[in-house]
Amino acid sequence: MKKASEKASVLFTVFTPAYNRAHTLGRVYASLKEQTLQDFEWIIVDDGSSDDTSTLVDSWASLPSCFPIRYYYQSNRGKHAAINRGVQEAKGFFFIILDSDDSCVPEALERFAYHWQTIPETEQSRFCGVTSLCQYETGSLVGVPFPGDAVTCTHLEMIYKFKIKNEMWLCVRTNVMKEFPFPEPEVRYFPEATVWTRMGRMYKTLYINEMLRVYWQDQPSLMRGGSPGYNAAGGNLALLSVLTEQIDWFVQDPTYFIRCAVHYARFSFHSNLSLRSQVSALTNFKAKILWAIGLPIAWIVYLRDRGKSGNKKTKGPRGL
Repeated sequence: MKKASEKASVLFTVFTPAYNRAHTLGRVYASLKEQTLQDFEWIIVDDGSSDDTSTLVDSWASLPSCFPIRYYYQSNRGKHAAINRGVQEAKGFFFIILDSDDSCVPEALERFAYHWQTIPETEQSRFCGVTSLCQYETGSLVGVPFPGDAVTCTHLEMIYKFKIKNEMWLCVRTNVMKEFPFPEPEVRYFPEATVWTRMGRMYKTLYINEMLRVYWQDQPSLMRGGSPGYNAAGGNLALLSVLTEQIDWFVQDPTYFIRCAVHYARFSFHSNLSLRSQVSALTNFKAKILWAIGLPIAWIVYLRDRGKSGNKKTKGPRGL
């Protein structure tokens, strides 16, 4: 991999965002120590933890290790902001996000490197990277396999043409990650899929039917709060992106876009956005029609959300 990494200090930057995960971070570290390919660095961005994360990472970094560990602390701004910081600091040719409560198989990095090399050198600039499947801690597949052992397509084609939207693990060229920074609105949660689909407008991906990441289910998600409105602002922005940037794929999966329109209005209600604001943000006629069709359902679901959260004093939406 000399040519791939000639402008990078290491082949891979494995990046882990952490928020009060000292009790699970050890399995990330353990799985990295077991990697059969050791040409990587590990970057941890601590997103405002109040536990012993920094002490734990310092203890690992002080030990003789085959790979460097770099730790950065920032105030709590959300995973999307932590990813941006990780990309800025990355020295690897590839950038891989490995969450603080997950792990990977020992051959993970070696297999990513191998499959990247199967792409002709003259074609590699057209690819953002390689994507694998995930497995649960039991060893079973998360979701369904890709439609072939080595499929070349864009992320948009994978989710709309092949209808595969399950958990995946992306190994992306760091310079491509720098082309697509995560938006940093004043929200604590912004779905990663928004950026991956934007990459899919410009780059292809090599999809491999190998389960390289272990998706553990023994911890509650940090991406969801106790009520439907907890991350409504970030969800609203992500759904707006679907309805404005991906509407040309409507024919491939109309049901999905209808659901997105319903939830866009639902989360808009949670975010106290007026009907005028909601429709004005939609930049195409088809999305506006879907929004209007889904509006009554969205309002009913919103009322149900408010009832479940114990807030019975629900105001109606502000009019146009």
